[in-house]
Amino acid sequence: MSFLSETLSRVKPSPTIAVTNKARELKATGKDVIGLGAGEPDFDTPENIKAAGIRAIEEGKTKYTAVDGIPELKEAICAKFKRDNGLDYTPAQVSVSGGGKQVLYNALVATLNPGDEVIIPAPYWVSYPDMVLLGGGTPVAIEGKLENSFKITAEQLDAAITPKTKWFIFNSPSNPTGAGYSWDELKALTDVLMQHPHVWVMSDDMYEHLAFDGFRFCTPAEVEPGLYDRTLTVNGVSKAYAMTGWRIGYAAGPVELIAAMRKVQSQSTSNPCSISQYAAVEALSGPQEFIAENNKAFLRRRNMVVEMLNAAEGITCPTPEGAFYVYPDISGCLGKTSAGGAKIATDEDFATALLEETGVAVVFGAAFGLSPNFRVSYATSDEALKEACTRIQTFCAGLK
Repeated sequence: MSFLSETLSRVKPSPTIAVTNKARELKATGKDVIGLGAGEPDFDTPENIKAAGIRAIEEGKTKYTAVDGIPELKEAICAKFKRDNGLDYTPAQVSVSGGGKQVLYNALVATLNPGDEVIIPAPYWVSYPDMVLLGGGTPVAIEGKLENSFKITAEQLDAAITPKTKWFIFNSPSNPTGAGYSWDELKALTDVLMQHPHVWVMSDDMYEHLAFDGFRFCTPAEVEPGLYDRTLTVNGVSKAYAMTGWRIGYAAGPVELIAAMRKVQSQSTSNPCSISQYAAVEALSGPQEFIAENNKAFLRRRNMVVEMLNAAEGITCPTPEGAFYVYPDISGCLGKTSAGGAKIATDEDFATALLEETGVAVVFGAAFGLSPNFRVSYATSDEALKEACTRIQTFCAGLK
């Protein structure tokens, strides 16, 4: 009998973290590696936010705080939801955790029972299914088709709902595809959800502010107010505010759910870092103009990457509405052999050979529940992206 729990045996380590670590290890040996696996902006945290963190240290704000967030941050989060999404929440409806991942995990652990199903559109962020499994539930994937920009339809959602369905996890703009749902597309999904009152909605809005070409972000409780009482709206400061290492995520939802999440957190990590919380108050309440400036760089990079990947033999790369990812299809590369002699039968084979032969690290599509694809994070320098895409083109041209 294994010493480790049976629950843990159902879960696999994060593939995105594994790819990032592999790239770091290779770099440490002197190999010329370009890592496109990490979902992390290369911009520094804005100076006013860093100053707020430093000020918190200098003022001695280094003690335990309330388990799920200081009052100042909860007030700032309520103001953000009202300002950006037209949603009214009170501090009692807000939970703050050590990153968006902990928010999601707390909610799933607090609500799932054996047999409960959680619907997850695929391709999905790698952690969703495994967190459901850790919570004792069963993930149910719905496949978004390439021809529909990897987005699911209302008909697919309706067909997937059963009496056992407890949650529908929604993510727009998406990790890994960058695809964003328009108001009308989301309204079609919320219309289905209104017909199934036992299904709750977990909306992961982490990439809300990373939107391009006039795309208007919207969130389920905003589109359909009738879902307000069974929606957990999740966000954080990691992506738009370049604060990945500060580890602050938050959510708002029904008081009873927030209280249950607080109980989970009280018996696991307790409060998020006090310094990070005060910095997050400044992030949400301070100047927001830099977000648009950063987005100009992301847009430029997106356009370059999409153009260069579509120029690679065997690759089709849709143009996403937001986030900082692209999710190219490599159907035209399968069944071939690389210049280094590697057989390319799957997208994992492609990513492995690409790393070994060219030093470009990407995450294979099977990790996100949809193949044959790979994910590129373009949250890095223009120079690195151009060189990486050039290497990908050369790799693809060498497939025979």
